Amino acid sequence: MKAFRLDELEAERAANEGAYLQFLRERHMSVGLYALNAGDTDPQRPHTQDEVYMVMSGRGAITVGTETTQVARGSVVYVPAGVDHRFHHISEDLRVLVVFSPPES
Repeated sequence: MKAFRLDELEAERAANEGAYLQFLRERHMSVGLYALNAGDTDPQRPHTQDEVYMVMSGRGAITVGTETTQVARGSVVYVPAGVDHRFHHISEDLRVLVVFSPPES
């Protein structure tokens, strides 16, 4: 078993001064913490893996392909591999768990 605490992951991510911290990598998936602050621009490009986002805190919107939805704590969004997507209109700092399958390269 591997267990993690969100507050410790956030501290590690902040200490590394990056928006993304991969904290688990296994044969069929990887998991990370993604952070965007209010007003930030999300620089993502389509990935070659399927993704699931689970919003842990914050508020904003995400566009996946041509569809847009509002997100907040508890929102879960699936993004198929290769589809353009990004968070925007971030009104409260977003902290998002990201699951890639297969693992992000």
